[in-house]
Amino acid sequence: MSQTVFCRKYQKEMDALPFPPLPGKKGQEIQASVSRQAWEEWQALQTRLINEKHLNMLDAASREYLMEQMERFLDNQETDQAEGYVPQGD
Repeated sequence: MSQTVFCRKYQKEMDALPFPPLPGKKGQEIQASVSRQAWEEWQALQTRLINEKHLNMLDAASREYLMEQMERFLDNQETDQAEGYVPQGD
């Protein structure tokens, strides 16, 4: 039986992440408050942002930008989008 968590993005009980997705306190916080579905959706957006905006993950400013976008996404705030991205099925 899978664990559930009250997802901060969807504001309801959903399947939990099986382990913290990031190291340290931040990863534990995310595991305790973000559903598997929301995290998978964030990972897809994160990948698009990295690729389309040519972010260098060795650059501290790029990592900080992604963390800001992640918080906005998980809190249902407007986030940057990859220019020219068209979701499948549209």
